[in-house]
Amino acid sequence: MSDQLFDAIDYLEKEKGIDKDVLMEALEAALISAYKKNFKSATNVRVDIDEDSASMRVFSRKTVVEEVENDLEEIALEEAREMDPNYEPDDVIEVEVTPKDFGRIAAQAAKQVVTQRVREAERGVIFSEYVDREEDIMTGIISRKDPRFVYVNLGKIEAKLAESEQMPTEDYYVHDRLKVFVNKVENTSKGPQIYISRTHPGLLKRLFEMEVPEIYDGTVEIKSVAREAGDRSKISVHADDPEIDAVGSCVGQKGQRIQVIVDELKGEKIDVVEWSEDPVVYVSNALSPSKVVDVLVNEEDKATTVIVPDYQLSLAIGKRGQNARLAAKLTGWKIDIKSESQAREEGLITDYDEDEQDDDSYSDNDEDLF
Repeated sequence: MSDQLFDAIDYLEKEKGIDKDVLMEALEAALISAYKKNFKSATNVRVDIDEDSASMRVFSRKTVVEEVENDLEEIALEEAREMDPNYEPDDVIEVEVTPKDFGRIAAQAAKQVVTQRVREAERGVIFSEYVDREEDIMTGIISRKDPRFVYVNLGKIEAKLAESEQMPTEDYYVHDRLKVFVNKVENTSKGPQIYISRTHPGLLKRLFEMEVPEIYDGTVEIKSVAREAGDRSKISVHADDPEIDAVGSCVGQKGQRIQVIVDELKGEKIDVVEWSEDPVVYVSNALSPSKVVDVLVNEEDKATTVIVPDYQLSLAIGKRGQNARLAAKLTGWKIDIKSESQAREEGLITDYDEDEQDDDSYSDNDEDLF
């Protein structure tokens, strides 16, 4: 039994990546538990495991007494002095108490305890491996689904994609490969749990980092992301080097880079805009593809009033207010949109320069690029 047990421990260390010391501690605890249970011992016992000889011996701590009343916890002075003549009453010594059939009993008791410790150790290994992937993208394969969850196999663990984290425009089929954003990794009593998402703004950010080398190497920085998953998103970017076109880098030649991301998100529309520390410029860019006449800034309330041409009002607000809502999320500024006519009636503007502003933003609806 011992040879097989040690062989199994070596196998688990190599194949499962479980620290051998952890397994040996589990084995020792199992053997102590087996001895106490089967031999009615309440004493402090120790198990000595010798890997070289594949042997296991049990030692019990006993008190030296002149007259033994409890042979499980006491040893006679005469017997103790046969081992060492220097022993005196009340000394505590270790005595080997390994039963003849201990191997068989130990095997039965150790199996359950070792299995439990191995399971715990495996969970620890899995948790350590995946906890570093928080807020990152992983690719998995859909293994199964039910009305509440889509189950994605990420290698050593199966993650749950909750209904609230699923894109409403996306269908999920078993065996499909799927990129997911790892929201959180927790080590629970049931083992490691991975919470994943297809709707998190972080998924869009990581996809840009994967597809745009300038973002990956830090030349272009993603400043903010606003997303309504499956429908439309906005992302603002900036490059410290004025010679670098941050928006163009994200779009790619003929829109190739951003098209890869659009395809991954099943046609989700994406506006890439230039970030600016000037709220007038930033809010104007964020309202792309709408043109903006003027932006009135209220620094105290962090609010803006944006004036657009009459014919652009609907475009600026967007369907069900989506364009304005995403622009506000992206910039962090409250946005109140008024047409030029409304602004004139309210006395917000008196003169209007008919020269339209240059639009340095990009929308994936741009027919020149697709």
